[in-house]
Amino acid sequence: MLNIILFGAPGSGKGTQSAYISKEYGLHHLSTGEVLRAEIATGSALGKKIDALISKGNLVPDDMMLGVIENYIANLPKECKGTIFDGYPRTVAQAEAFTNLLKKYQMSALMIDLMVDEQLLIQRLVDRGKVSGRADDTLNTIRHRIAVYHTQTEPVAEYYLHQGNYFAINGNYSADDVFPQIKRIVDRFALNK
Repeated sequence: MLNIILFGAPGSGKGTQSAYISKEYGLHHLSTGEVLRAEIATGSALGKKIDALISKGNLVPDDMMLGVIENYIANLPKECKGTIFDGYPRTVAQAEAFTNLLKKYQMSALMIDLMVDEQLLIQRLVDRGKVSGRADDTLNTIRHRIAVYHTQTEPVAEYYLHQGNYFAINGNYSADDVFPQIKRIVDRFALNK
Protein backbone atom coordinates (compact mmCIF):
# COMPACT_ATOMS: atom_id res chain seq x y z
CA MET A 1 0.00 0.00 0.00
CA LEU A 2 1.34 3.42 -0.99
CA ASN A 3 0.69 6.13 1.61
CA ILE A 4 1.78 9.71 1.04
CA ILE A 5 1.83 12.56 3.54
CA LEU A 6 1.44 15.69 1.42
CA PHE A 7 2.95 18.44 3.53
CA GLY A 8 3.31 22.19 3.26
CA ALA A 9 2.12 25.52 4.54
CA PRO A 10 -1.43 26.73 3.94
CA GLY A 11 -1.66 27.67 0.26
CA SER A 12 1.20 25.42 -0.85
CA GLY A 13 -1.05 23.44 -3.20
CA LYS A 14 -1.69 20.29 -1.16
CA GLY A 15 -5.30 19.93 -2.31
CA THR A 16 -4.47 20.49 -5.97
CA GLN A 17 -1.52 18.10 -5.97
CA SER A 18 -3.53 15.51 -4.02
CA ALA A 19 -6.07 15.48 -6.85
CA TYR A 20 -3.27 14.93 -9.41
CA ILE A 21 -1.70 12.13 -7.35
CA SER A 22 -5.05 10.47 -6.71
CA LYS A 23 -5.87 10.45 -10.43
CA GLU A 24 -2.40 9.18 -11.46
CA TYR A 25 -2.05 6.40 -8.85
CA GLY A 26 -5.64 5.58 -7.81
CA LEU A 27 -5.04 6.58 -4.20
CA HIS A 28 -7.68 7.76 -1.76
CA HIS A 29 -7.41 11.44 -0.80
CA LEU A 30 -8.00 12.24 2.85
CA SER A 31 -8.16 15.99 3.37
CA THR A 32 -8.39 16.57 7.09
CA GLY A 33 -9.55 20.12 6.37
CA GLU A 34 -12.51 18.80 4.39
CA VAL A 35 -13.32 16.22 7.08
CA LEU A 36 -13.28 18.95 9.73
CA ARG A 37 -15.36 21.36 7.61
CA ALA A 38 -17.91 18.57 7.03
CA GLU A 39 -18.18 18.07 10.79
CA ILE A 40 -18.70 21.82 11.25
CA ALA A 41 -21.46 21.75 8.62
CA THR A 42 -23.41 19.19 10.67
CA GLY A 43 -23.82 21.77 13.44
CA SER A 44 -22.86 19.17 16.06
CA ALA A 45 -21.28 20.11 19.39
CA LEU A 46 -17.98 18.73 18.09
CA GLY A 47 -18.39 20.74 14.88
CA LYS A 48 -18.90 23.92 16.90
CA LYS A 49 -15.73 23.24 18.91
CA ILE A 50 -13.78 22.62 15.72
CA ASP A 51 -15.20 25.76 14.10
CA ALA A 52 -14.19 27.89 17.08
CA LEU A 53 -10.62 26.66 16.65
CA ILE A 54 -10.06 26.71 12.90
CA SER A 55 -11.97 29.91 12.14
CA LYS A 56 -9.25 31.66 14.17
CA GLY A 57 -6.48 29.72 12.42
CA ASN A 58 -5.75 27.36 15.34
CA LEU A 59 -5.14 23.62 15.15
CA VAL A 60 -7.56 20.93 16.33
CA PRO A 61 -6.22 18.99 19.37
CA ASP A 62 -4.01 15.97 18.62
CA ASP A 63 -6.26 13.35 20.24
CA MET A 64 -9.29 14.55 18.29
CA MET A 65 -7.39 14.38 14.99
CA LEU A 66 -5.86 10.96 15.72
CA GLY A 67 -9.34 9.58 16.34
CA VAL A 68 -10.50 10.89 12.95
CA ILE A 69 -7.45 9.35 11.22
CA GLU A 70 -7.70 5.96 12.97
CA ASN A 71 -11.39 5.72 12.12
CA TYR A 72 -10.48 6.34 8.48
CA ILE A 73 -7.66 3.75 8.39
CA ALA A 74 -9.69 1.11 10.22
CA ASN A 75 -12.44 1.40 7.60
CA LEU A 76 -10.33 1.38 4.43
CA PRO A 77 -11.69 -0.99 1.79
CA LYS A 78 -9.50 -4.05 1.07
CA GLU A 79 -8.93 -2.96 -2.53
CA CYS A 80 -7.48 0.42 -1.43
CA LYS A 81 -4.09 1.06 -3.10
CA GLY A 82 -3.14 3.70 -0.54
CA THR A 83 -3.97 7.13 0.80
CA ILE A 84 -2.81 10.70 0.40
CA PHE A 85 -2.90 12.33 3.83
CA ASP A 86 -3.44 16.02 3.08
CA GLY A 87 -3.03 18.21 6.15
CA TYR A 88 -2.02 15.52 8.63
CA PRO A 89 0.08 15.25 10.73
CA ARG A 90 0.45 18.89 11.80
CA THR A 91 2.47 18.53 14.99
CA VAL A 92 5.42 16.35 15.99
CA ALA A 93 3.19 14.64 18.57
CA GLN A 94 0.71 13.83 15.78
CA ALA A 95 3.57 12.54 13.58
CA GLU A 96 4.79 10.21 16.34
CA ALA A 97 1.26 8.94 17.03
CA PHE A 98 0.62 8.56 13.28
CA THR A 99 3.81 6.51 12.81
CA ASN A 100 2.67 4.17 15.61
CA LEU A 101 -0.84 4.00 14.14
CA LEU A 102 0.51 3.03 10.71
CA LYS A 103 2.72 0.36 12.30
CA LYS A 104 -0.35 -1.03 14.07
CA TYR A 105 -1.92 -1.55 10.63
CA GLN A 106 1.41 -2.71 9.09
CA MET A 107 1.72 0.41 6.94
CA SER A 108 4.23 3.19 6.33
CA ALA A 109 4.20 6.53 4.52
CA LEU A 110 6.52 8.89 2.71
CA MET A 111 6.37 12.65 3.15
CA ILE A 112 6.42 15.07 0.24
CA ASP A 113 6.94 18.68 1.39
CA LEU A 114 5.70 21.41 -0.95
CA MET A 115 8.09 24.32 -0.30
CA VAL A 116 6.59 27.71 -1.30
CA ASP A 117 7.78 31.27 -0.62
CA GLU A 118 5.70 32.98 2.06
CA GLN A 119 4.57 35.95 -0.08
CA LEU A 120 3.29 33.54 -2.72
CA LEU A 121 1.43 31.56 -0.04
CA ILE A 122 -0.31 34.71 1.17
CA GLN A 123 -1.25 35.76 -2.38
CA ARG A 124 -2.62 32.30 -3.21
CA LEU A 125 -4.75 32.24 -0.05
CA VAL A 126 -6.07 35.79 -0.52
CA ASP A 127 -7.02 34.88 -4.10
CA ARG A 128 -8.66 31.63 -2.94
CA GLY A 129 -10.63 33.52 -0.29
CA LYS A 130 -12.11 35.83 -2.95
CA VAL A 131 -13.54 32.76 -4.70
CA SER A 132 -14.24 30.30 -1.87
CA GLY A 133 -15.56 32.60 0.84
CA ARG A 134 -13.77 30.43 3.43
CA ALA A 135 -13.66 32.10 6.83
CA ASP A 136 -10.00 31.14 7.29
CA ASP A 137 -8.89 32.90 4.07
CA THR A 138 -8.86 36.49 5.39
CA LEU A 139 -5.52 38.31 5.51
CA ASN A 140 -5.26 38.40 9.34
CA THR A 141 -6.23 34.74 9.66
CA ILE A 142 -3.85 33.78 6.84
CA ARG A 143 -0.94 35.46 8.61
CA HIS A 144 -1.88 33.71 11.85
CA ARG A 145 -2.20 30.33 10.10
CA ILE A 146 1.24 30.73 8.54
CA ALA A 147 2.74 31.71 11.91
CA VAL A 148 1.12 28.63 13.50
CA TYR A 149 2.52 26.54 10.64
CA HIS A 150 6.06 27.81 11.31
CA THR A 151 5.92 27.21 15.07
CA GLN A 152 3.82 24.03 15.35
CA THR A 153 3.78 22.25 12.00
CA GLU A 154 7.09 22.94 10.26
CA PRO A 155 9.04 20.82 12.82
CA VAL A 156 7.13 17.76 11.52
CA ALA A 157 9.28 17.89 8.38
CA GLU A 158 12.43 17.40 10.46
CA TYR A 159 10.80 14.42 12.21
CA TYR A 160 10.27 12.70 8.83
CA LEU A 161 13.70 13.75 7.59
CA HIS A 162 15.20 11.77 10.50
CA GLN A 163 12.91 8.84 9.66
CA GLY A 164 14.44 8.71 6.16
CA ASN A 165 11.19 9.13 4.26
CA TYR A 166 11.16 12.90 3.58
CA PHE A 167 11.31 14.55 0.14
CA ALA A 168 11.17 18.31 -0.57
CA ILE A 169 9.61 19.77 -3.72
CA ASN A 170 9.86 23.33 -5.05
CA GLY A 171 6.19 24.37 -5.03
CA ASN A 172 6.68 27.92 -6.33
CA TYR A 173 5.64 26.90 -9.84
CA SER A 174 2.29 26.20 -11.45
CA ALA A 175 0.47 23.03 -10.38
CA ASP A 176 1.26 21.43 -13.75
CA ASP A 177 4.97 22.12 -13.26
CA VAL A 178 5.05 20.88 -9.66
CA PHE A 179 3.38 17.52 -10.32
CA PRO A 180 6.22 15.98 -12.42
CA GLN A 181 8.57 16.54 -9.45
CA ILE A 182 6.15 14.62 -7.22
CA LYS A 183 5.66 11.88 -9.81
CA ARG A 184 9.43 11.18 -9.98
CA ILE A 185 9.55 10.69 -6.19
CA VAL A 186 6.41 8.56 -6.01
CA ASP A 187 7.52 6.37 -8.93
CA ARG A 188 10.93 5.78 -7.33
CA PHE A 189 9.38 5.04 -3.94
CA ALA A 190 6.79 2.66 -5.44
CA LEU A 191 9.53 0.73 -7.29
CA ASN A 192 11.45 0.19 -4.03
CA LYS A 193 8.46 -1.19 -2.14
